[in-house]
Amino acid sequence: TKFTDCAMIAAVSKEVRHATSKFSISFLGKHQQAAAPTCINSLYSSRIGESSKCHHRSNLFRTKYPFSTSTQESQPNYNATQAMEKGSSNTDIDSNVSDSDSEEKKSNEAPKRKFSMVPIADVLKAKHTVRWVQPTICQDATVREAISFSIDRGLSGLMVVDREVMLSDTSRERGRVVGMTTSRDLLRVMAKGLKENQAPEEMLDCRIKEFMTPLSQVIYARPEETIGMCRGIMAKLGVKCLPILSEGRVDGLITFRDLNDYGLDAKDRGGKSNFLKDVRDRVGLAINTSMAEPPQYLQANMALEQKPLHTSVGIAELPHPFKTDAGVTMRRRDHGPHDLCTDPELSEDAHFVINVRNPDDSLTKLQDVLYLGVADGVGSWREYGVDPRLFSQRLIDECRNILSEFSASNAAGLKAKNSEGKYRRAWSPAELLDEAYTRVKAANVIGSSTACVAFFDSARHQLHFSNLGDSGIIVLRHIDSNIAGALKRDRTKPRLERKSDLRVAFVSTQQLQAFNHPYQLGWTGEELKDGDTSFKSPSESCTTSIHIRRGDIIIMATDGLFDNVDIDDIAQTALEWEQRNSFVRFADLLAKESYSINGLSQQAIPELAQELCEKARENSLNEAVDSPFAILAKENDIMWSGGMPDDCTVIALHVTGKILDET
Repeated sequence: TKFTDCAMIAAVSKEVRHATSKFSISFLGKHQQAAAPTCINSLYSSRIGESSKCHHRSNLFRTKYPFSTSTQESQPNYNATQAMEKGSSNTDIDSNVSDSDSEEKKSNEAPKRKFSMVPIADVLKAKHTVRWVQPTICQDATVREAISFSIDRGLSGLMVVDREVMLSDTSRERGRVVGMTTSRDLLRVMAKGLKENQAPEEMLDCRIKEFMTPLSQVIYARPEETIGMCRGIMAKLGVKCLPILSEGRVDGLITFRDLNDYGLDAKDRGGKSNFLKDVRDRVGLAINTSMAEPPQYLQANMALEQKPLHTSVGIAELPHPFKTDAGVTMRRRDHGPHDLCTDPELSEDAHFVINVRNPDDSLTKLQDVLYLGVADGVGSWREYGVDPRLFSQRLIDECRNILSEFSASNAAGLKAKNSEGKYRRAWSPAELLDEAYTRVKAANVIGSSTACVAFFDSARHQLHFSNLGDSGIIVLRHIDSNIAGALKRDRTKPRLERKSDLRVAFVSTQQLQAFNHPYQLGWTGEELKDGDTSFKSPSESCTTSIHIRRGDIIIMATDGLFDNVDIDDIAQTALEWEQRNSFVRFADLLAKESYSINGLSQQAIPELAQELCEKARENSLNEAVDSPFAILAKENDIMWSGGMPDDCTVIALHVTGKILDET
């Protein structure tokens, strides 16, 4: 009774193998010799664990006789008679079996799991074992209550529930989950209230359901997924809490802190020894402590940080190559003898670029802000007799109309009614998209499209955007290899062979419900229930901001570009464009400062947009080389080769320091 189950099985198995080995040497032929230990081996493996199974199965494949220890015994013609002729004794056999048992005992020890391979369910169990707190809050709770609850319970994320709905009689399942909120959301509510000059009581009395993350946007993990996988998801998507979803229930929330705590024992965090080793020499700052100067490699950028930036804009568009007035085909042979289509009027893509007079942070002065956007109409509407161009074009037209009206009112000196003589705050991309979508539905325009809308704040050096679907934005930036470090370094070429350090600094998230089924705004003529439609709302778009530096190249495009041209190839095309126009010299980081005021940028940037459009078309017609679309299709078990013919629209921005008439 002092042995564990595994120890008992191992001990019994050892005795059985010992007896079986002696029995097989004395009485069995060569085939039976292998069979008997194999049977015992299988029984032993099935009781110890999967790691043991893998080890023994690999042994069976490596040698025909898994329990043989000498070279002679592994020979096919070696049998018991030959062993007796060579004077082999039972003692020799016992020693061989003993050595084999010793080796197998070492191999049967469960290998230590890497920390990144631990299932997230183990982390959640460890967390709940130490402290159980129900991470839920009612949707009618206020910001005041949420802040107090989060601080008292030590929670950085809460699941929002509707207490009026009972899913079961147990208290643990009381209420239906309707969303999620985090401490970051609470801070955003406070920041928004301060910007809009709300009274503190008004901010604190705001209801959770008014700003929570809706169910459709909650990112979750599954219990069987590993720590490494969850860390990757949190880092890539910029989320700090992951609900663990199992069989339709949220088992709990996992944060970065939970992942870090799991790697430490309680004795590693407390006690005198740990304090002396980890804390004593790191606590407390001297009275004369000051902030360091910016690193040398950033000083050139920092010197220009306070100066406004300007952008040179280039636009190019090409329709589907096999499109005619009568329709569109997917194959060249079905297209017939017609030339490839070049008429942009036939494209289902739409775009806008407009400069708007927007108020600054004080809402008392106006400044120029660049708005831009693209939309890609969904072509499958043709099957229902609907022109796919109508919805996307109307959506973009309404965005342009809203901004034109806003800019005109600001230019005329008109003030917002309830802002104490101040201008109305600028339209955010999500607000602009929502208002335009509302107008399109009011006009009863049938169809659907993806959309990406952005505006560039030249004073703050920020690009704000909202993207819904598979259009997107990428930012290319010069990042020196020696500064970026080993992880960001181009390791495919030696340093002396690298012509430039232009790298992909940012890639926007694309949203899809399934392969080739992107999120989209749409209208069928009537409102549909959530479960009956694949349409999304502008509030479900991916909204974020990017810090921009002079010398950056920003590419906004529809999926016609990203489905046919790899992102690294886009960067290479942009580099070649820079080199042709002498924007890069000597391939060093500071070279971009010498050309940032060059007015040539405004003249040359349309060339880059056109080149990317033509490259997308060229790749879409190439059936010999798999495009990014084809590679992704095969990863989703869909047979597709070559490119993906489609409409393509590219808006290229080159960030410079001075506009053309200032040089």
